[in-house]
Amino acid sequence: MIDYWQLLLLGAVAGFTIFLGLPLAILPHLSSRQKGFLNALALGILLFLMVEVLSESWHSAEEAVEEAFDGDAPWSDGISGLIAFFGGLVIGLIGLAFYERKTMTNKVPEILSLENIKKGDEHLHQLFHSINANRLAMMIAIGIGAHNFSEGLAIGQSYVTEHFSLAILLIIGFAAHNTTEGFGIAGPLAGLIKRPSARFLFLLGIIGGGPTFLGTVLGGLWISEFAFILFLSAAGGALIYVSLLMYKAGRKQTTNMVLMIGIFIGLSAGLLTDFIIDLAGA
Repeated sequence: MIDYWQLLLLGAVAGFTIFLGLPLAILPHLSSRQKGFLNALALGILLFLMVEVLSESWHSAEEAVEEAFDGDAPWSDGISGLIAFFGGLVIGLIGLAFYERKTMTNKVPEILSLENIKKGDEHLHQLFHSINANRLAMMIAIGIGAHNFSEGLAIGQSYVTEHFSLAILLIIGFAAHNTTEGFGIAGPLAGLIKRPSARFLFLLGIIGGGPTFLGTVLGGLWISEFAFILFLSAAGGALIYVSLLMYKAGRKQTTNMVLMIGIFIGLSAGLLTDFIIDLAGA
């Protein structure tokens, strides 16, 4: 048995292993082909996460409806499950579209300053590329953060229902998984001429990994199936959005064959990590 404070410490460790994958972002200058491969590798990991979170979210919502239909639960539970699932999708998809539009509207005047224009077209192109990469990495971190919040809820709720061994196994499994998620966040930033600052990488790690700790705190105090479904679904919607952006960017960087190889390796890494977690009994 572990006490609540030990649980919080382990929940923080599970979330912040995401920092182990972020150093990928400070690799030296890479060729366009290498950038495309790393982009595809990250995309493969995100595709795995997208399928995982949406299937888990839909399964929970569907189960609530089936229980209501069989008379084992009130219809309000089934309806709230569906609202959480589709509401989460709207938050993930439309929310990030709004975020992208807002950030680019604010950045364009800054980029097109007289000083930058005087430095030439190549300089402007590099600025736009860097800002697009930073924006994409931030959106990935937001999507993964929503996913990790639901993982934290699962850890906390396993503890509060006195399934202590399950809570430990979940912590170990999610800690391993979050390392690969760090690669997913860092992928768009790898090989930039202007490397991301340590402050920006730290912020990405906090946004992506911090919600695991926050979810552990709340899950250990309060059980909510609605919140669990909502955050999983929002994560799935966000991952759909950023996956489409990453694929579009990858097609400009390298060949379709390199993209497919990278996606296959990233997808396989996610599946094998999940398989190991299942074998451990989580």
